[in-house]
Amino acid sequence: MEKKKFDLNKIESKPLKYFKGVGEKRAELFNKLGIGSSDALLRYYPREYEDWSKCISVDEAKANAESGEICCIRATVSAQVRSVFLKGGKTIYSTRAVDDAGKGFRLTFFNNPYIPKMLIQGSEYVFRGKLFVGKNGAEMTSPMFDGGDCNKIVPVYRSTEGLPSRQIAKVVEQVLAELPEDMCDPLPAHIRAKYKLCHIRYALNQIHFPDDRETLATARDRLVFEELLILQLGLLRLKGRQRGAAGVVLERDFTDEFWSLLTFKPTNAQVRAAREAVRDMMSGERPMSRLLQGDVGSGKTAVAAAVCYTAAKNGVQSALMAPTEILAEQHFRSISELLEPCGIHVGLLTGSMTAAQKRNTKELAALGMIDLLIGTHALISDGVEFASLGLVITDEQHRFGVNQRGALAAKGKNPHILVMSATPIPRTLALIIYGDLDISVLDEMPEGRVPIDTFFVDSGKRQRAYNFVKKHIAEGRQGYVICPLVEEGENSGDLKAAMSYAESLSDGYLSGCRVGLLHGRMKGAEKDEVMRQFAEGKLDVLVSTTVVEVGVNVPNAVIMIIENAERFGLSQLHQLRGRVGRGKWKSYCILISDVRNDATVSRLRTMCKTTDGFAIANEDLKQRGPGDFFGSRQHGLPDMKIADIMTDMHIFTMAQEAAKDVLHDDPELSSRENAGLAEETERLFDGARAMN
Repeated sequence: MEKKKFDLNKIESKPLKYFKGVGEKRAELFNKLGIGSSDALLRYYPREYEDWSKCISVDEAKANAESGEICCIRATVSAQVRSVFLKGGKTIYSTRAVDDAGKGFRLTFFNNPYIPKMLIQGSEYVFRGKLFVGKNGAEMTSPMFDGGDCNKIVPVYRSTEGLPSRQIAKVVEQVLAELPEDMCDPLPAHIRAKYKLCHIRYALNQIHFPDDRETLATARDRLVFEELLILQLGLLRLKGRQRGAAGVVLERDFTDEFWSLLTFKPTNAQVRAAREAVRDMMSGERPMSRLLQGDVGSGKTAVAAAVCYTAAKNGVQSALMAPTEILAEQHFRSISELLEPCGIHVGLLTGSMTAAQKRNTKELAALGMIDLLIGTHALISDGVEFASLGLVITDEQHRFGVNQRGALAAKGKNPHILVMSATPIPRTLALIIYGDLDISVLDEMPEGRVPIDTFFVDSGKRQRAYNFVKKHIAEGRQGYVICPLVEEGENSGDLKAAMSYAESLSDGYLSGCRVGLLHGRMKGAEKDEVMRQFAEGKLDVLVSTTVVEVGVNVPNAVIMIIENAERFGLSQLHQLRGRVGRGKWKSYCILISDVRNDATVSRLRTMCKTTDGFAIANEDLKQRGPGDFFGSRQHGLPDMKIADIMTDMHIFTMAQEAAKDVLHDDPELSSRENAGLAEETERLFDGARAMN
């Protein structure tokens, strides 16, 4: 009887409860980790590996002890395990072991009653841990140990309570044993040959249980290539589907005329970005699908206004969607000032408007009497219609899922799409995150922009910092105080909680000042009202969590204090700092932290050295990896299971080349040899859509 096979390309495969040692209860623990079937377990790659294959002597371990590196020592237990009972019910178990050269070291374990039975005098083990050298000689505290053949590399999986890594590994072994010798590989043979990639079966075996570091690298390269290839195929097909005929084709470029109407000179980057967008809209080949990326204050709104101006002069309506009412109102005010004097009518549609106001605005848009309609999610509600919607703009793109962007685009007939983001992202990473979009970058700042001075201090200088705030308030300016938490008790330590801190500031450092509070748990209307009061100068200081990261433009706000600054990544700190320095006055940002480890100090000092968002983003990517930038929940794209943007760009380049070649020959992935790629691509992007 032929052994039952399951195809890795199928979404559903054998449920884990049917494997030995799993059952219903343990299957629930696997589900907590997002693993519901055998194929999902195969793609649940180890997060790291324990290398037991290289043992060193006690003398070698002593020489490297100061580095704190984990090492393996093969040694024989030379004494019986002794136990010492301490107050509070704790027990210390200790013994000694000697290596082949007769050099010994002490072994100490805490509260593990099984140690006397597990470590037998005269038996040989491999001990893995950190060796410390103190007054009483060399010692390992609570090392891992194994008495079998330890010449191996052991996978370590992200685990959960009741399901340790070793238990996961045992089930992975069973799943791998069921893989047929001739199993289907989603990568066509010619791609594997061209890029020198191993077969999927070999890759899966070696990624989980590598023979050595070389076979592990071979397996990882293949799986990273596959993951990035599938991602690129999906993104390129998304872009390809948007390359049908545009619903509206512009006849003339009016951006130069728009710039001549302004009282300020645009930057070269602004002129270039507007021209790129309009060129897309005039080509007729496909609708524009472009990302406008620029640092805080780089002038994205003016570029959007230039493009909307050109659209209106060509008789085409535009819609701009912002994530909050206060931001929508801000855009309405600033863009109206630019366009209304030119005879271009701008409308506003938000949830808090009266029914009569909404009805009137909708009627005007449907009749074509509004050239540009600015609003919140209200723009995608039922009943909103346009006479000739040809341009859709979304601001702060990471706040919207792909479905919301699509819902607004559906209000027109294959309209042009421009998405704006103030989150600086290294270009190579942007190509992945926004792979379905062309990219325009505003890499210059407008003239007259006053640099923000940033300082890093400890809590001992907090009084001086707040005196500095009060000095600026006395001069008629305003400021922000950023806290990482909402209320006390959310986390341990002395993290400043916004609610209690706002109260203490009113009574203490900022007594006599008008202090407001803003946090994410407030209702939308409440947040908008607080921001409105701050923008209108009715509050002197706004105490806030990171909800203010993307918010209203308050030129009068010139100083920001960020408490527990170590809790934030560089890019987030930069976004927060961007709330000040938007007016004509000199502005400041003060980072307060008592954490003094080297990595934290380096990160915070980087903030003091530069205000270049792209330089900061690159540094953040180096220090913390792509997690802040790449996430399906943030961008509507699938999450990566094994690829690392920092280390795998060379593989990404190859995968991108391969994806273009595949789609050139088979745009719909309909051929038999590309069936695996088609199925994997569909599965990856279906999962991402389900999360939006």
